[in-house]
Amino acid sequence: MCGQHPGELLLLPPAEETVSSPAPHRLDADKATTKLNTKRESSCPASGGCAGGGEEDRAVGLRDGDARGKQLLRKPRWASGREPAEPPQAGRGSGCGGVPGARDQGLEEAAIRRVAGEEVDLEDRLVELDLRSDSDVPDVPPPTDSTPEILKKALSGLSARWKNWWIRGILSLAMISGFFLIIYLGSFMLMLLVLSIQVKCYHEIITIGYRVYHSYDLPWFRSLSWYFLLCVNYFFYGETVADYFATFVQRREQLQFLIRYHRFISFALYLTGFCIFVLSLVKKHYRLQFYMFAWTHVTLLITVTQSHLVIQNLFEGMIWFLVPISSVICNDITAYIFGFFFGRTPLIKLSPKKTWEGFIGGFFSTVVFGFVFSYFLAQHQYFVCPVEYNSETNRFVTECEPSELFQMKQYSVPPLLQAVLGWETVKMYPFQMHSIALSTFASLIGPFGGFFASGFKRAFKIKDFADTIPGHGGIMDRFDCQYLMATFVHVYITSFIRGPNPSKLLKQLLILQPEQQLSVYKALKSHLVEKGILQPSLRG
Repeated sequence: MCGQHPGELLLLPPAEETVSSPAPHRLDADKATTKLNTKRESSCPASGGCAGGGEEDRAVGLRDGDARGKQLLRKPRWASGREPAEPPQAGRGSGCGGVPGARDQGLEEAAIRRVAGEEVDLEDRLVELDLRSDSDVPDVPPPTDSTPEILKKALSGLSARWKNWWIRGILSLAMISGFFLIIYLGSFMLMLLVLSIQVKCYHEIITIGYRVYHSYDLPWFRSLSWYFLLCVNYFFYGETVADYFATFVQRREQLQFLIRYHRFISFALYLTGFCIFVLSLVKKHYRLQFYMFAWTHVTLLITVTQSHLVIQNLFEGMIWFLVPISSVICNDITAYIFGFFFGRTPLIKLSPKKTWEGFIGGFFSTVVFGFVFSYFLAQHQYFVCPVEYNSETNRFVTECEPSELFQMKQYSVPPLLQAVLGWETVKMYPFQMHSIALSTFASLIGPFGGFFASGFKRAFKIKDFADTIPGHGGIMDRFDCQYLMATFVHVYITSFIRGPNPSKLLKQLLILQPEQQLSVYKALKSHLVEKGILQPSLRG
């Protein structure tokens, strides 16, 4: 038995091996583990004089080594919050004759050093293999069914597929109806809606972080997360007030101090939270606390910054708010319908239910919808005029002379389309051309926001962000594409649409001191005289 070749021991099956065929990623793990065990055994002489004992002890050790090697492949040391297990002590057990010797001990120490180096290589391969055992599944409770009982009873006789279809359809119609009601109530209610959605999305993402990293016991961290949300919202909404409510602020002395030193106050508030975080660091939780600190700031970037851009778009005119949001909603619905009935070809592995049929059908449907919807909205001042605050009536107003974007113009039809349509010219609003760009982004690039969210959820092995909306998941599940769309619209407006704003400039001039206003007046009058717009006789 002592002369048996150590390589034969590698034929013993690992302890957790089953009869069923292993998955491809487990084959990679087995290959890496076999390589590790071969290097371990290479330190043993052919006579079997390995440090670690007899045949039975060596067999058990190899089985344990297989299990430990696979565990190392699947789970990094930081995932469990524990240091790696200590290597076996040299000299434990006996050699071939049962008596440990210096040579055996030296061989075992050399093997341990090789194993330690192998552990580093295996951890480097973790990103490639992404092998995680069942014990690495985050402690996130399974989603609960929040479907109303009346719907459960009404749909009890249907299959799960059609039951989900009806639940999603009914709840979608209810949400769309509520959205139209809020539009009717005005711009201020839309701003409150955006703020409410932002807070709920932030709550859903932060809650996942708490559960995944088991951070409920971290000192002050839940309070600090919400404190940072308050600070960032104070900064962004304060900037909005300073830009769009300057006249109102000028009449309130108590608000002038807050606006004048707004950025300093915002920084001081954030710095207070930062110092509290540093003071709350606990030695045994350093890494976890910094994980959650980064998690909080990334969540703030995704939710608060994007919702601020949504409100900025709203102030440009409600049409810049409604068309992009409605295009994303339309693409989501039509892609689901086309995929439900005609879907056969998978689109992306991150979201197995998405199909090419749904993706293409959603694209064409969204472009047509955006073009028609824009034609309807462009006819009404309520939707096309910038949202401004009237300090005399203390209300938001949408009254203006529509810009050229919203005035009907005649365009020549391209020759290729003249034969098909039979028209040489067509009348349309210039904004409808911009709606094609918005709809194209909403249907081709916007879904990548959903794919990003799908990858995020798969990384933490959860189905939905929450169970707020039956059949849909959480609020973040419905608005993952909207935030990406809001950023695009803001960049699109600033790059191709927005020009000098006389109204905004006038508000800024009214804030200046009287001597500053007089200086601006003299400089402007002199410039107009030089241009020949004013007569020289008007100087005085």
